[in-house]
Amino acid sequence: MRVLVVEDEDAIASAIERGLTKQGYAVDVAHDGAEALDKATVNTYDVICLDLNLPRVDGLEVCRRLREDRFAGGIIMLTARSSIRERIEGLDYGADDYLVKPFAFSELAARIRAITRREGGLREPVIDTRGLELDPNTNRAKREGRDIHLTPKEFALVYYLARNEGRAVPQEELLEHIWDEHANPFTQTVKVHMNNLRRKLNEGFDDQLIETIRGKGYVL
Repeated sequence: MRVLVVEDEDAIASAIERGLTKQGYAVDVAHDGAEALDKATVNTYDVICLDLNLPRVDGLEVCRRLREDRFAGGIIMLTARSSIRERIEGLDYGADDYLVKPFAFSELAARIRAITRREGGLREPVIDTRGLELDPNTNRAKREGRDIHLTPKEFALVYYLARNEGRAVPQEELLEHIWDEHANPFTQTVKVHMNNLRRKLNEGFDDQLIETIRGKGYVL
């Protein structure tokens, strides 16, 4: 899952980025509203964590424009503005949730998970296919009932392939959705992670769950 953190305070932005990256998210950061709008135009985000007091373009205006442009992902507003009126205003502009600073990172992570579980928008369902069970809420993977211990990035890889079961997913698409904007398209990181993932998934089993289609990508 790919997340955009929009926060002009470097320390806060870096802390959120580190925390979400450790949980397996691909994280981009924008430090003002105009940059956020530019990034949202170029990249596809599942969730945007949006500060309100931003340079250049205010967070409320960013939210309004995103929804006007039919951004379908989740928006969590992060702000020191705590009045009921201001909260209602943010929700009326199209935000899905509202978190008042200072907040615990664990609460932000929980709210991101909650948004992705809601009906009518993004969904991150438990996937059960070919004897493989993947729970995105806990990053827990099982094959034929046996626990498979995956890193957050390995889980994100197999979950994305499972969501696109039967379709060959190009390496470039995996880089876009599972890594961040700084990922080198010529890197071997996808291949390395895929090799580790295959080893873990196939240990003790005769059949291969992930196949490489030459010139097209990887398919579950």
